[in-house]
Amino acid sequence: MYTKVEKLKRYQYERYAILCRDAYPVQFDHRQYGFSEHGRRDIRNRWGKTIIRVLWKEDGDVVVVFKGSHSLWDWALNLAVFPSRVDAPYYAGHVHWGFQFLLKQPSRAIPQNRKRHASNLTTAQQADIIHSIENSQVDGVSVIEKLESCILPLIERGKRLSFTGHSSGGSMAVIAAEIIEQKYPNTVKRVVTFGQPATGYWTFKDKYRLKSKTYRICCDVDIVTFLPGLPFLFWHVGELLWLHNDRIHHNMPSIVRIIRVLVSWLLRPIAYHFMDKYIRRKDYFDKH
Repeated sequence: MYTKVEKLKRYQYERYAILCRDAYPVQFDHRQYGFSEHGRRDIRNRWGKTIIRVLWKEDGDVVVVFKGSHSLWDWALNLAVFPSRVDAPYYAGHVHWGFQFLLKQPSRAIPQNRKRHASNLTTAQQADIIHSIENSQVDGVSVIEKLESCILPLIERGKRLSFTGHSSGGSMAVIAAEIIEQKYPNTVKRVVTFGQPATGYWTFKDKYRLKSKTYRICCDVDIVTFLPGLPFLFWHVGELLWLHNDRIHHNMPSIVRIIRVLVSWLLRPIAYHFMDKYIRRKDYFDKH
């Protein structure tokens, strides 16, 4: 039997992490990550800014990348902690209102000012703008509806979906994966999130269908992973993979994580005296 970490191969982890990191810049060339030239669809929020990217290879599966908070409006939504019933065909409990609103908000077409000023950009930037215009959305359709319309032809071709996202994008990925899995059973291959806040209430944790396929990755004492900060009200789903002190810890309770980090900080001056610290620095001599 393989462990969950062994199933989530290192190259897959690095791939998702890089895609989440590179989702934030406006310019994004999906081809440099090995995706097909026409294997991309951008989905925009109510302000016309990209919030989701759907990427695929012609001979491979689909990766759906959710962008985290990147505006004051997004951060304000993090405070909207009252319950919202998951907008899925079958009952799936209740989640953070703000995170579900990000999916239910209208998806706008590319802003007109970006079209007007495209001639002042570099060739690569113009290509990105043209690609975005070709795949722009019709006003009045929600983000989740646009996502469904993008992935349905791919599902019909037998492709499976991997969802990934950073911060609130991770919460969006979890909610969207539940909705899509209900509508199109067995199409979600895995969900991988980074620095994700708790997404739903106990009812959502209890009903969530992808527990065994969801990996929630956090580093050390990333404060966002403890938000919204309401114990026994909001709950995480899936398996926690906590990266701390060069190890991967499974499903470590929050209070234990905090204590271990505090102890690590207090003992750090002593720990740097150990020989393994010196041995790890051997590469320094090759660089100088």
